[in-house]
Amino acid sequence: MTDIAFGRLIDLPLREAWPHEAHAFTPWLARNIDHLSEAIGLPLELTGTEVAVETFSADILARNPQDGGVVLIENQLETTDHTHLGQIMTYLAGLEAETVIWIAPAFREPHLSAIRWLNEHTADGFAFFAVRLRVVRIGDSPFAPVFEIVEKPNGWDRRLERTVRQASGEHSPLGDQRERFWSAYLDRHPEAGALGFRVTRSGNNYQSLLDGDVRISAWIGERQGGTYVGGRHGDKMSAAGRLADVGAEIGDALGVTCDLSDPSGHILGERVDISWHDEATWPELIDQLETLRRRYAEAITAAIGKDA
Repeated sequence: MTDIAFGRLIDLPLREAWPHEAHAFTPWLARNIDHLSEAIGLPLELTGTEVAVETFSADILARNPQDGGVVLIENQLETTDHTHLGQIMTYLAGLEAETVIWIAPAFREPHLSAIRWLNEHTADGFAFFAVRLRVVRIGDSPFAPVFEIVEKPNGWDRRLERTVRQASGEHSPLGDQRERFWSAYLDRHPEAGALGFRVTRSGNNYQSLLDGDVRISAWIGERQGGTYVGGRHGDKMSAAGRLADVGAEIGDALGVTCDLSDPSGHILGERVDISWHDEATWPELIDQLETLRRRYAEAITAAIGKDA
């Protein structure tokens, strides 16, 4: 015998948690993208919501910080339909996405077949996911979201293991090239090394300000590079908190929009349309990234009125 009382796990209609797809679910997922990231095993950094593509708007756009790849997330609160499948294909081309994640409470078999076909017939580097979304609770407990992967690329688990090994520093062509890039960066601009930049196998380098609550990141991706201002590791909103009173002033000085409510914690940023994979472009890309780093550091320091 046991005195433990057991409850029953029940599924709830998604609209009890999110009455409206665009106005409730998409903003929630943007703020809590780590839930989806954990389910798939892929790191995700939010880059935008309701991103315009021709006459449509993609629900969520993210970035894989390990390789800079574009991740498209399309969500529904109802069973999948042909309209959303067609929009996904439009977004795939218009946004040059490498990873597509389709979220819905239920998938019709023709749509699962389409996801399987895409995973089997598109070039290496592309990945398509069908993710079932559930909301559950036990008794009067809080609602809990559950993301279940219904379809994924063949060999995805092996690919993840390989990616984790590469990101952790084990030898790989991608990691080797990143090391060479950041070594070239510091050879060209050694002053960045004194501010926190280092030779790394990652796609990001950081300069920390305000006791680490604010970080200026230089990043390199598949087709672009750039910079953004974000929070510390483990507290992505710390930059928004520390710069709340001067964010607009900093944005005006840089000529960019400061969004203190961005759920990714990236409150400022710019992109450079140069791919780092062509080593002939490295001097130009490095100089542009370093110019951005200096501009952003100077604008932040000027706005806070002291040495950051």
